[in-house]
Amino acid sequence: MSINLDSVLDESRIDLHLKGSTKDEILREMVDIFDRSGVLNDKDQFLKDVYFRETEGPTGMTNGLCIPHGKSIGVNKSCIAVCRSDKLIEWESLDNNPVNVFVMMAVRDQDKSELVYMLQKVAVTLCDEEVVRRLKTTEDPKEVIALFSNKKED
Repeated sequence: MSINLDSVLDESRIDLHLKGSTKDEILREMVDIFDRSGVLNDKDQFLKDVYFRETEGPTGMTNGLCIPHGKSIGVNKSCIAVCRSDKLIEWESLDNNPVNVFVMMAVRDQDKSELVYMLQKVAVTLCDEEVVRRLKTTEDPKEVIALFSNKKED
């Protein structure tokens, strides 16, 4: 199975100025983004499944990055939201530092291997220091999609 990240990314799920200032507020804001873009059939169930995943171990990586996710019957279409906060948010992370870039995955419960593939592709993308630098500074949703699609914007 091969997933092109640009097939699961959409400008409607990119927000470079989240308003929340706590982990809870950020998670809820991102679930609302998925809900507004029409990919959820049960927002509360998806939020519950994201919280369940958070209990299994840190989704915060290093370098201010975070990859919260949930596999849920509340999801109609597996996809990704990419968001950023102007504030640093306290979060359980591998380097014990706060985060401000969030790549959240919503995965249909039936899509057993999609989550693994999406996590792998996102993780590989976020290993690129230039990608991370641009994610932290860009104001252009198209550039965000290009960064994850391995296409450079001119």
